[in-house]
Amino acid sequence: MDFFTSAPVTSSLLLANIVASMIGFGATDFINQNSLWIRPIREQGQWHRVLTSGFLHVNGMHLFVNMLTLFYFGPPLESVFGSTGFAILYFGSLLGGSFWEVVDKGREPDYRAIGASGAISGLMSAVGILFPFATIYLMFALPIWAGLYALLFIVISFIFSQRENAMIAHGAHLGGAVTGIALTLILRPESFGQLLDQIARQFG
Repeated sequence: MDFFTSAPVTSSLLLANIVASMIGFGATDFINQNSLWIRPIREQGQWHRVLTSGFLHVNGMHLFVNMLTLFYFGPPLESVFGSTGFAILYFGSLLGGSFWEVVDKGREPDYRAIGASGAISGLMSAVGILFPFATIYLMFALPIWAGLYALLFIVISFIFSQRENAMIAHGAHLGGAVTGIALTLILRPESFGQLLDQIARQFG
């Protein structure tokens, strides 16, 4: 119960993602009606898709990885930003990633994407700024600083977003990560100076 009371937005987002994804696993029509599908967005103005697509996932592993990241990093970020600020960060990053894809894939009407990765990428950017030297583990094994991970993630996402016919929505990752940086600096303007101080102490 402590988790739900101390991080209400995080717990609500976990529940919403799990429920919506579970429905989608057994209902193709539900996925088709709510995925980030360029044609109906462009031709029919179905802009709800830029939001709803962020609560659906391709399979159980896709859902697990995103929700595990939200479970670990949501509560500390919600503590730093407050529930309202954290909600702004999450949904802003989700929409930033989705709109990035709409612009980037605007000439591919049959392009479709689902997943919370844009929002999760924004959270990881925030962690990289606020806790740059916190250790995270890639694939549960390889230690790396959070700030370095966030930087490499953005660079790699940009490179792969330039490829055609990619199976992963790297553009959504990139858009979400960049939006997460912007929102972190807007919501906590002091975070940039604190980041520089932490870097100076680490290498000074």
